[in-house]
Amino acid sequence: MAPRPLFPFAAGQEERETGRARPRGRRGPGLCAALLALLALAGCRQDMHDQPRFKPLAESDFYPDLRSARAPVEGTVARGQLHEDAYFSTGMVGDKPGDYMPFPVTREVLERGRERFDIYCAPCHSRLGDGNGMIPQRGFQHPPSYHTDRLRKAPLGYFFYVMTNGFGAMPDYAQQVDAHDRWAIVAYIRALQLSQNATQADLNGHRVPSPAPKFEEPGSGATPPVEAPPAKEGETER
Repeated sequence: MAPRPLFPFAAGQEERETGRARPRGRRGPGLCAALLALLALAGCRQDMHDQPRFKPLAESDFYPDLRSARAPVEGTVARGQLHEDAYFSTGMVGDKPGDYMPFPVTREVLERGRERFDIYCAPCHSRLGDGNGMIPQRGFQHPPSYHTDRLRKAPLGYFFYVMTNGFGAMPDYAQQVDAHDRWAIVAYIRALQLSQNATQADLNGHRVPSPAPKFEEPGSGATPPVEAPPAKEGETER
């Protein structure tokens, strides 16, 4: 086997002397692959990425009024926006807050209100409602106490309105808490106010403070105490 020439001109000289052409690599498959890649790239479009659209409140010559943003169809109501009971949805009677609950207040309503209050309100207002929650203790603006004369005399609709629309540094909670739960929180706020400012007349004759309970079994660290049944009428407590 003849040694391979080191320089291109030597290769050409060898071909002239021997009369045989040196074999060359096949370019057909590589060239076809490159052409196919170019065709594939030419077919790529950005229609899915850059869809035709209007910027908010942009002008459009498609409509006679040149407005791209269209008003809702007359008579349609967005889901969750059917406010048939205006007081239930706003807490307002005309331009003033009302002072009644739109549904009966039961133990379940108060328990639900306490649960929602502890989640959304207590971080700022504290669980007592005195405005000394953990967030104000760390530098945020202190909210007013629910136990001031102004807020103890405030109508119920006022608290609902503030939760719905916000007030001062407090944002609204209409998106986080639905209307029924906001009213449940209102009922619980009134219960909190009563718990801190109740009078003897409010307790219907109950002793203040309440007497200590009687136990049949005091219990231990492993078992709970067993409370004694209440004394019947005419019987004296032992």
